[in-house]
Amino acid sequence: MKIDPETHHRSLYRTLTGAVIPRPIGWISTTSEDGVDNLAPYSFFNVVSALPPTVMFAPNKEGGEEIKDSARNAEANGEFVHNVVTADLAEGMNQTAATLPPAESEFDHADIERAPSEKVSPPRVAGAKLSFECEVQDIVDIGHAKVVFGEVVLVHADESVLTDDGKVDVEQIDAAGRLAGNWYASTDDRFRMVRPD
Repeated sequence: MKIDPETHHRSLYRTLTGAVIPRPIGWISTTSEDGVDNLAPYSFFNVVSALPPTVMFAPNKEGGEEIKDSARNAEANGEFVHNVVTADLAEGMNQTAATLPPAESEFDHADIERAPSEKVSPPRVAGAKLSFECEVQDIVDIGHAKVVFGEVVLVHADESVLTDDGKVDVEQIDAAGRLAGNWYASTDDRFRMVRPD
């Protein structure tokens, strides 16, 4: 079978999300100009650069028209926080995927406890083992997506997921990843390979 995006009768969303797996989940908190705290998960998320430390999330516009609250807030205020989703937070993360009006906070809807950030205005998820405070560096429109790039200006890390020398211990953080449809994956089934010279 061959799929040509130009002649395919629908978008390649399911093909892409079914094949690019697992995808890390950007659990993005922002604050609106009216002071409403927004919290939403994005599986179009990743790290972009280590120097400067930069992450990105790419919300698709609703129906190709309406910009999502997270992108609108990040564009207006120049800030967001990425909260790492671990297995214990997965159900709460899923609840924040609900479609709510901009005046209603997903933190309150899903009963997610806030924690104050230090360098940016949007709150963090209090239960997150890792949170990255970010300042928006650029926003790029690509088709129906707005790609939001943010420089990490402060990291909050729970000591339980760190090694003795302060690195993230991949054996201690059970992050959730997005597959397709209603499917998710965890990182508790790990294997190791030594990179060749």
